[in-house]
Amino acid sequence: MLVKLYELPKECVEYQKLKKEIDFRRPLAAEKYLVIKWVEENFGNGWKSEVDVSFSKNPISTFIAVKDGKIIGFSTYDSAYLNFLGPMGVSKGYRKRGLGKVLLYLALKSMKEMGYAYAIIGGVGPAKFYEITFGAKIIKGSDPGIYKGILSHVPV
Repeated sequence: MLVKLYELPKECVEYQKLKKEIDFRRPLAAEKYLVIKWVEENFGNGWKSEVDVSFSKNPISTFIAVKDGKIIGFSTYDSAYLNFLGPMGVSKGYRKRGLGKVLLYLALKSMKEMGYAYAIIGGVGPAKFYEITFGAKIIKGSDPGIYKGILSHVPV
């Protein structure tokens, strides 16, 4: 999917509301193992690998949502490929509350600040979410895209 970053709103209403109870921020390098472990436990090894790569960026190209000292969501960008958004996810118990929109907004805003005019969302799961939230459009002929031929497991 493709998102026009030059049409990104200046503010995110959900962020203003949710930041009173949830801390949205980039993780610290010292938190890397905690973030990666949480992503693996909640979303699997593939996403774990991409989030791991995000810690090699400066600044770290992941945002996390933290409530009561626990991670409840994340968004990553510039990890699988430059100018790619993802992976991102929210704990099952916190979905449909606006967290995904805030995490998406923070990543897209950072990409815009880096000078990108567009963001690419690869390996799209909830296409409708991206379309409704910030007007993302399907890029025809791009499935499976960058993940074509990816190893699914390594034989022992």
